[in-house]
Amino acid sequence: MTLQHSGAYATTAGVPAQPGLPARGRAAARALPVVRDLRDRHGRVPRTLTFAAGDLVVVSGLPGSGKSTLIARTAQGRGIDSQDARERWERRMPALLPYAVYRPLVRLAHYAGLWRALRSGAPVVVHDCGTQAWVRRWLAREAARRGRSLHLLLLDVTPGTAREGQRERGRGVSGYAFHRHRRAVGRLVRDAERGAVPRGCASAVLMDRPAASALTRIAFL
Repeated sequence: MTLQHSGAYATTAGVPAQPGLPARGRAAARALPVVRDLRDRHGRVPRTLTFAAGDLVVVSGLPGSGKSTLIARTAQGRGIDSQDARERWERRMPALLPYAVYRPLVRLAHYAGLWRALRSGAPVVVHDCGTQAWVRRWLAREAARRGRSLHLLLLDVTPGTAREGQRERGRGVSGYAFHRHRRAVGRLVRDAERGAVPRGCASAVLMDRPAASALTRIAFL
């Protein structure tokens, strides 16, 4: 596995082309998961992340870290976000009805939409809360089925920043749920920092808030 702290300004999230290597060596290099650390770069970060056509991208991070904002701004209509499903159902439900009552229906609608998007063969950018490892395994199997790769974009923000993000959007999670998210996302970040990615992922990109804010486009070519 490769951890890249520098040279991370190219638009591709994969392994850079290495013309000096023979074909077999280039294939082996592409097979190695790569972690790109774009944190603390003082603005010297890519504005575009480019992946192969048909690849899948999963965006993970704490609630309030900016996942939905990032997907809405950069995914060019290819985003699958559970927040979208929640807002659609909220518009249809009585205002006084607690979200907990119809949460199962929202989740069912979200995963049904994700299943349809995956069956289409189109590239997608998927919102992931970090605690649902089975979702990443599902995406990894789907990427393998279509002969493509799964990539992880990991937003690394402080708990205080995430809590502030929840307040700004007027929607938070319980202390218990937030603790679960902190443990799960913290484990993903620590693994990435040592060059490890979740099983089935071809690469991971670590991003802080400035790097995420600078990103304008997730492209599939």
